[in-house]
Amino acid sequence: MANPTVILAIDQGTTSSRTLAFDQGWQIAARAQQSFEQHFPNDGWVEHDPSEIWATTLSTCQQVIVGLPANTHIAGIGITNQRETTVVWDRTTGEPVYNAIVWQDRRTANFCDQLKKQGHEPGVTAKTGLLLDPYFSASKIRWILENVDNARQRADAGELVFGTIDSYLVWNLTGGKFHATDATNASRTMLYNIHSGQWDEELLELFSVPASMLPEVKNCADDFGVTDEDVIGIALPIAGVAGDQQAALVGQACFEPGMTKSTYGTGCFMVMNTGTRPVQSTHKLLTTIGYQLDGETTYALEGSIFNAGTTIQWMRDKLGLIDSTSEIHGLLDETGPGDNSGVYLVPAFTGLGAPHWDAQARGILTGITRDTGREHLVRAAIESVCYQTHDLVEAMVSDHIVELREIRVDGGMAVNNWMMQFLADITQVTVQRPEITETTALGAAYLAALQLGIYSSLEDFELIEKEMVTFSPGMESGNREKCISGWQRAVGKALTGPIPAEAGTS
Repeated sequence: MANPTVILAIDQGTTSSRTLAFDQGWQIAARAQQSFEQHFPNDGWVEHDPSEIWATTLSTCQQVIVGLPANTHIAGIGITNQRETTVVWDRTTGEPVYNAIVWQDRRTANFCDQLKKQGHEPGVTAKTGLLLDPYFSASKIRWILENVDNARQRADAGELVFGTIDSYLVWNLTGGKFHATDATNASRTMLYNIHSGQWDEELLELFSVPASMLPEVKNCADDFGVTDEDVIGIALPIAGVAGDQQAALVGQACFEPGMTKSTYGTGCFMVMNTGTRPVQSTHKLLTTIGYQLDGETTYALEGSIFNAGTTIQWMRDKLGLIDSTSEIHGLLDETGPGDNSGVYLVPAFTGLGAPHWDAQARGILTGITRDTGREHLVRAAIESVCYQTHDLVEAMVSDHIVELREIRVDGGMAVNNWMMQFLADITQVTVQRPEITETTALGAAYLAALQLGIYSSLEDFELIEKEMVTFSPGMESGNREKCISGWQRAVGKALTGPIPAEAGTS
């Protein structure tokens, strides 16, 4: 009898690092997870300690490897990661020169606004598909080079390198032998031309980033080196890499144009496959690379919600409204069906993403009365994620001019049945949730399987049977319109500028 084979999937997220082992039936054979500290040095600033990211990643890998049966064959590793988060480290020692600046961080908002006023945004968007916003890596790299002692001089001398988290992990896993990224992560740096498939010299000059700092860009299923035995204890090929949202697109098997997934984790990210044609949004959605295989690029439209799971964490850790997420179901039941009592929360803790892109917006809670209880506040937090998804759906359908019939969901918040039903009701779109919601890690494992020759094409993954839970729209239209109208008024109060005419229309 052949030894069992597994693929390891490293899922390095915003609040924790995880490693999962998928068996030949794509079931989870083992897993390990470790959280790490979030740092908030100033208003709108979010940082991670890169050494803690690496330590927790290495620890979870080793826990899974040790925990597998002795006769298990580990075919290789796939990596998926929080995107845009920026690390700059020493080319020789591997030591970071500063904390990782997280995708949520807004410290470069003023610089991005200056570039907008100078008229640079149309050119940046044409090349990258992105909006000029502190969300992306380019302005974060510049900030590190300008604000860390000697960083600019060391970078100009070729002593420093940059990477998003995937690059940082590949570097460490291979003992510094590989400095590489994949096309999906490169497409989120604001330095990569998604049409030519190259780092762009004009963008590097605009953001004052030396080309010598940049990693090699590879396909999502590719050779990213072999793990160093002295580092991880075993030599394994790193065979697949993709940013977390693109990995989820693959894991959900959204391989045809118009197919859409929405991940509900720390933030919420809706991604629609648009095929080999990049679609330029007129509703402030992002044009991005969905995945790249054998040199062929598949594009996507993406809408980003900065705060989803973090909204629940805020209610738990800062307000003390709940002790654990398990309490949420009971509190939602207390509010009664179809009644939010006019309470709305706009969780703009670090600004608002699509379709508003207001870096200066801050959170707001409206509609509070003497009768408002914690159950209404918790419900408003859950609903806020669904309302923001509704705004993305409206924008996405308008841009792509296609009827959206279903959304495939995943992520930690997607296990909440009440929320998924409200999502279907408020978007008027069927919501499908797979039995295994770890689709981000699954996508990384799929990509590794392609490179390792275990599967030969994406079509092989479509044949894998998956159990789905379906939520169909059922809310009465008048109630739905009332809910959306209340949300639009609340968003209007949170924005620092006028609410876009096209945003949030039903």
